[in-house]
Amino acid sequence: DITSEKNRKKLNYNRDVQMIFQDSLSSLNPRKRIEDIIAEPLRNFEHLSKNEEKMRVLRLLDIVGLSADALYQYPHQFSGGQRQRIGIARAVATNPKLIVADEPVSALDLSVQAQVLNFMKKIQREFGITYLFISHDLGVVRHMCNNIAIMNKGRLVEVGSRDDIYNHPLH
Repeated sequence: DITSEKNRKKLNYNRDVQMIFQDSLSSLNPRKRIEDIIAEPLRNFEHLSKNEEKMRVLRLLDIVGLSADALYQYPHQFSGGQRQRIGIARAVATNPKLIVADEPVSALDLSVQAQVLNFMKKIQREFGITYLFISHDLGVVRHMCNNIAIMNKGRLVEVGSRDDIYNHPLH
């Protein structure tokens, strides 16, 4: 329960735990340019000059495979897969320890899903990030997760390694 934590501890938590949302269009402010969307967590948690901030945003765009032209565009000008990459760039901006990914590819078609999932694995390796990956798609879970917890009706019913869950399922 972080709501009872003191300011410093809560600030550290907010920097160390980020989120990738299911619906990339509604999770990105339509009135803000991509530069401001990605820079927002930097402004909240880092003390960077304007130039350092812009360089960091450009680096994040490059990491997610978008050009510098994206800086001045708005979310509606991108495809679903590109918007999800923008959401990932925003999530990794503060070098978090944990990213909660809530059905991050469910709204994407299969070919784009594969691209985004492979990209997320690459980001995980490069940044040493742990994902709490939430999904109903067991194929996606198998591809993304080393350890799996199965829930049924809001209750945890099974926990194990990917191999244990898939080779000897209890549910």
